[in-house]
Amino acid sequence: MSAEASGSGLELRELVREAETSLLECKVCFERFGHRQQRRPRNLPCGHVVCLACVAALAHPRTLALECPFCRRACRGCDTSDCLPVLHLLELLGSALRPAPAAHRAAPCGPGALTCHHAFGGWGTLVNPTGLALCPKTGRVVVVHDGKRRVKIFDSGGGCAHQFGEKGEAAQDIRYPLDVTVTNDCHVVVTDAGDRSIKVFDFFGQIKLVIGGQFSLPWGVETTPQNGVVVTDMEAGSLHLLEVDFLEGVLRRTERLQAHLCNPRGVAVSWLTGAIAVLERPLALGTGACSTTVKVFSASMQLIGQVDSFGLSLFFPSEITASAVTFDHQGNVIVADTSSQAVLCLGKPEEFPVLKPIITHGLSHPVALTFTKENSLLVLDSAAHSIKVYKVDWG
Repeated sequence: MSAEASGSGLELRELVREAETSLLECKVCFERFGHRQQRRPRNLPCGHVVCLACVAALAHPRTLALECPFCRRACRGCDTSDCLPVLHLLELLGSALRPAPAAHRAAPCGPGALTCHHAFGGWGTLVNPTGLALCPKTGRVVVVHDGKRRVKIFDSGGGCAHQFGEKGEAAQDIRYPLDVTVTNDCHVVVTDAGDRSIKVFDFFGQIKLVIGGQFSLPWGVETTPQNGVVVTDMEAGSLHLLEVDFLEGVLRRTERLQAHLCNPRGVAVSWLTGAIAVLERPLALGTGACSTTVKVFSASMQLIGQVDSFGLSLFFPSEITASAVTFDHQGNVIVADTSSQAVLCLGKPEEFPVLKPIITHGLSHPVALTFTKENSLLVLDSAAHSIKVYKVDWG
């Protein structure tokens, strides 16, 4: 009987956490709704709900006109009203919610678990983002997305510092960006599925180089410690190294590092060891469903670690679909999992797999990961159109 009670208690806590993330959080500013004036949930005429502070921020100061940030329907700030169902839910779950540090924070799952300290971006600022990178010199965050200007650069506080890369058909435009990296000398490299090319810009958005005609579908891209660029070609099933003179805007050399990969997408490079991790998405025969394989190669391109969805299922209770990969500062392989909306540590390649969840709550559809020099983990959540900053909670 006590075991049943314990199980039901865990289920209730899971339900409360899900309510926090899905229902009790403003999806514009990512703050939890509350009874205080600025955090009160407000109904827009279209039916979407945002907090009063966001209504005030979105409304024109004189006419009070605003657009719903989700469906773009026009309305006026004075046409909004309190969302009574959310207010009632806050009252019902009040005692259960008080211990939680914030609505979007991850619940610690053991030593080394990460907690969300803040988020930035949001719908309108970002639209269906696909790639994330960090400038090694300035610490600024670079994101590619489906907005009018495809590349957006954020400062350390989460404010938009600069944007460029018009949506268009010209060679210097970006049609459909898939991934981005920033080189050691602050050049921005984007894979463009629209014209199947790789485009290099300086940090101010001036086009330096377009590499086209060499790839079937360039997808993942990452910078090496030697300032080279590795890129996966999903349709060709290959991994390439590009050596570029970024100042002159000249491609010096291209080398195919691996062939016969199966739909390779994400790629990451360990700055500790030089190892390269590749995400493969092979199709399961006869089903059309995708599984996941993580392969890790040494700096000399010897296979040193490999694990697939079936192998991971032996250690994790639910299906795993890896959507992004990175290395932490100790050389551990970290993957984002869209099936369980989590981030998992797979351990070092030679120890595969030592599976440990490090983020289990607060994510909707993680598609990109990167670590800062201060060891914070940045997670690009495509469904929330935002970047979430996770740190170790020592408290």
